[in-house]
Amino acid sequence: MNRPGKTDLGTSAPTDPSSADRPWALREYALIADGERGALIDPRGGVAWMCAPTWHSGAVFAGLLGGSGRYRVTPAQTWNVWGGQYEDGTLIRNSRWVTADGIVECREALAVPAASDRVVLLRRIRAVEGAAVVDIELDVRAAFGREPMRGLRHDGTTWRARTGPLHVRFIGADHARAGGDGALRARLQVPEGRVHDLGLEIGGLSEAPLDFERLWEATERWWRAAVPECNDTAAPRDTRMAYAVLNGLTSRDGGMVAAATTSLPERAETGRNYDYRYAWVRDQCYAGIAVAAHGPHDLLDRAVRFVAERVLEDGPDLRPAYTVDGRPLPGERALPMVGYPGGDARTGNHAGGQFQLDVFGEALQLFAAAARHDRLDARAAEAAEVAAQAVALRWTEPDAGLWELDTRWWTHSRLSCVVGLRDLARELRTPSADRHSRLAERLLAATRSRCLHPDGHWQRAADDPGPEAALLLSLARGAVPDDGRSLARTCEAVARELAEDGYLYRFRHGDRPLGEAEGAFLLCGFMMTLAAHRLGAPGEALRWFERTRAACGPAGLFAEEFDVGQRQLRGNLPQGFVHALLLECSARLGPSQLAPPARS
Repeated sequence: MNRPGKTDLGTSAPTDPSSADRPWALREYALIADGERGALIDPRGGVAWMCAPTWHSGAVFAGLLGGSGRYRVTPAQTWNVWGGQYEDGTLIRNSRWVTADGIVECREALAVPAASDRVVLLRRIRAVEGAAVVDIELDVRAAFGREPMRGLRHDGTTWRARTGPLHVRFIGADHARAGGDGALRARLQVPEGRVHDLGLEIGGLSEAPLDFERLWEATERWWRAAVPECNDTAAPRDTRMAYAVLNGLTSRDGGMVAAATTSLPERAETGRNYDYRYAWVRDQCYAGIAVAAHGPHDLLDRAVRFVAERVLEDGPDLRPAYTVDGRPLPGERALPMVGYPGGDARTGNHAGGQFQLDVFGEALQLFAAAARHDRLDARAAEAAEVAAQAVALRWTEPDAGLWELDTRWWTHSRLSCVVGLRDLARELRTPSADRHSRLAERLLAATRSRCLHPDGHWQRAADDPGPEAALLLSLARGAVPDDGRSLARTCEAVARELAEDGYLYRFRHGDRPLGEAEGAFLLCGFMMTLAAHRLGAPGEALRWFERTRAACGPAGLFAEEFDVGQRQLRGNLPQGFVHALLLECSARLGPSQLAPPARS
């Protein structure tokens, strides 16, 4: 998902960001999500980003990128310090401020189970110590801020308006007043020990009552059912958080967005800022495989269903990414906003038109993992055969690879398919199993002849002898049935050339120092964890695991990259596949799983 270079996306003039909330360092944001869309909450209690009605719709709150639209609930006493935490195993967030006069909390969540055509954002203000005096501001603006609220009216209990095609209902601020800019504002006082509820609904027209107690109870119940106990893992609380994030990013149709945001720069002023509000097939497979490592779960079933449908629809022309409802990605275009500092604002993604061979290998691994738990239905089994046939047809072709770079004969892509074909043959035991096994051996032999370095480590590509951290994943999953020599030598080469201060980078960018071209890739740190575990080095595996999982913000969210020097998150937030690999590592390093997997 990271193509080099800056893209010309047009000349639309950005909006003036002076009216937007100030941006914060990415580590300061928290996420609430319901599977169909998500919202980033900033330390002042502002909704910095939310698209509606679904992930790839236009934003209705776009302050994160310097755009219009805001919904803020914040203490009137500006002399305060902020904090907060999630309720364990949920994306129910409790923001907290200690002011000069007392302590104020705001419980916030997107109501679940969610409808695909409308979102309900719940906020419950609580005066913990002293009376809470809170300022409320609401200005819903659809289409990335281009559509102001219109037809604003109050019927005695509810504020109503329209913004573009969306209906707005707001309850709990009866005494609010509309300003000349069209925004609603109110100051609310809550007595000590009391709570006050706010409810905001955006989307399709609905007259169903917003019963706060019922909505909160349903949301709590949904999260209890969605996130399992994880006491058998190496890091139970973080693992439950990973489950919560993956549930929050996954639509009921099965598609899991790569991240909740667009255009957050991986490196300032380099053009490396992309729209990740789409479902990458690879990321979906990582999530499903990770869940399968812990045990059968609805997230595995949804991943299998989504990937199987895409494979059956497109066969050997499978796209790397789709919208969460299975449609092709739109092309990239500029958005009329200034963008997060260091990047411009854009929507759409060109990756949907690439050929990435490893996606077939990851899909085969996902289907095999589901079969291991007896969760592979006839339609998914058919998709597995189609994916295997696609590998047979296309494995010799150069592809864009995991990192979506130039088209080359990438080693990782081939080894991923080797693992997938072997897993499929072992788990499904169909009449075609022998054919899949023979293809895996032929593919491995060809890849070994072109991509195994003379010193014994696997190199990036047939024409690139350098080390590549992504290779660790396929090797850790058994791509090479040897005594571990090539895995060990690859781990040594990667650690020697690509590690800094306990964090791991993808590959070297020419002669530039690590950290100058990009941040450490947290996905790669977890890949090294799995590789060390495969080698039977639990201490080394735990060292990589603990170091990598420390690279999150106070809310426990991971971005794609970590700036080692500045200790900052980089790129879109939260990154689903990082949370997925944390889950897999935690499951495999759990108390009952410390023995490495048997080599095939």
